[in-house]
Amino acid sequence: MTTHAAPEQQTSPQQTPTAEAPLVAPADPAADRAARRAFKPRRMIASSVAALVLIGIGFVAAVEIISTLVNRPVGWLPRDAALSWGSASPWSSPQVLAGAVVLVLVGLGLLALAMRAGRPHVVPVRTGDPDLIIGLRPKGFASALARAAEDVPGVHSAKATVSSGRVAVTAFASGWDDARLTEAVRHAVLVRLGTLEPIDTYKVSVTMKERR
Repeated sequence: MTTHAAPEQQTSPQQTPTAEAPLVAPADPAADRAARRAFKPRRMIASSVAALVLIGIGFVAAVEIISTLVNRPVGWLPRDAALSWGSASPWSSPQVLAGAVVLVLVGLGLLALAMRAGRPHVVPVRTGDPDLIIGLRPKGFASALARAAEDVPGVHSAKATVSSGRVAVTAFASGWDDARLTEAVRHAVLVRLGTLEPIDTYKVSVTMKERR
């Protein structure tokens, strides 16, 4: 099997070269921002775990404080032992420093996880209306681009993968002209991108593989 990888080409919905100029929704920055906000990936699991842990710690601390104030301590926490250890442990103690370092690392890890974008569940598409928000599932989005490549004469089958800002298309053909068929596949994918009108721009890479 021989392969030929074409260089990536970046395109946006407004600049997609088309032979049949598809209808393009008017660009509206407000509508694009609304769609991005609606479909912004969120770290639900990490944030939920962190929230539950903090709620649990706060609940236990509140119960201990309130019960102590009314002279009926519940004793969920080893208060006397903790106070004794705290009063006898200076800030320079290796245990105190180690605990502080662990807490700082955990906090920085949670902050980095929260700032890092999660994997998108949908691909927002342009509508031109901030009150009309539409998204495509990544699997369906990739399948539509793969079918566009398969519609090119000479291509037996194709597959497409979509990652952050990139579409990688692998097309299988036999007895093909590298330059001509590769460009035809790229053009077909770009046309389909222009028809789907995703809000974000994508770099398109095409890899041709010979099918024997």
